[in-house]
Amino acid sequence: MRRRRIQDDDLHNKERWLISYADFITLLFAFFVVMYSVSSVNEGKYKVLSETLTGVFNAPQRSLQPIEVGQNPPAAGIGSGEDVIQPAVTEAPRNPDMDEAGRTEALRTMADRLALEFDELINQGVVTVESNEAWLELSLRNSLLFGSGDAEPHYDAFEVIETIASVLENRDNAIRVEGFTDNQPIQTNAFPSNWELSAARAAAVVRMMSMEGIDPARMAAVGYGEHQPVARNDTEEGRRRNRRVVLLISRDASIRGALR
Repeated sequence: MRRRRIQDDDLHNKERWLISYADFITLLFAFFVVMYSVSSVNEGKYKVLSETLTGVFNAPQRSLQPIEVGQNPPAAGIGSGEDVIQPAVTEAPRNPDMDEAGRTEALRTMADRLALEFDELINQGVVTVESNEAWLELSLRNSLLFGSGDAEPHYDAFEVIETIASVLENRDNAIRVEGFTDNQPIQTNAFPSNWELSAARAAAVVRMMSMEGIDPARMAAVGYGEHQPVARNDTEEGRRRNRRVVLLISRDASIRGALR
């Protein structure tokens, strides 16, 4: 009996290492979970920050001319005794060889390409493409680009904008980006009302389009808030449809002319 008890104690002592090993594995797993959570990066924010910093550091140096304050400040280039360089007036690129019929056909071609690129999302009701002889309208649900109550694009938005830019690049058509919300009130430090939220979302899309190579002179950003609904706001589906960003692509090149 004494010998058997000694053997049982020896067996128990030999298996104690399993407890320490299990504790070690648990701690190691917890360590890697914490490290992963700390190292995960919002890639959408990273891309915006990266593009912004690249633009800042690559921008040419500029000097500011002081403005003389007084009753009768001298007019630029008059009586100053120095040659004053007038700022150049830039316009969107033109296609002088294309007549009105050609522009209409080119607009239809862009509509067909966008419909093909977003075929799956169109079937899901997230994207709509409509066109006539003068305008092409591309409507995107806000959930495709932004989080709730936010104007900062999430990562999936960049792929969508890249696809749109690939269709609109190397052209001169004017582009008006319009932001819309539902009628649910918002009041934050960044967005006191839906006006600011819708305008900020439209401006964010314009900025992303510019980052993808679309000439900023072709674009304008407009915010309508909740005041131009396409559906009733008393249902969740209606509010979801009203939360959208719309790109209106004009047949013409002049953005100011397209807005009139």
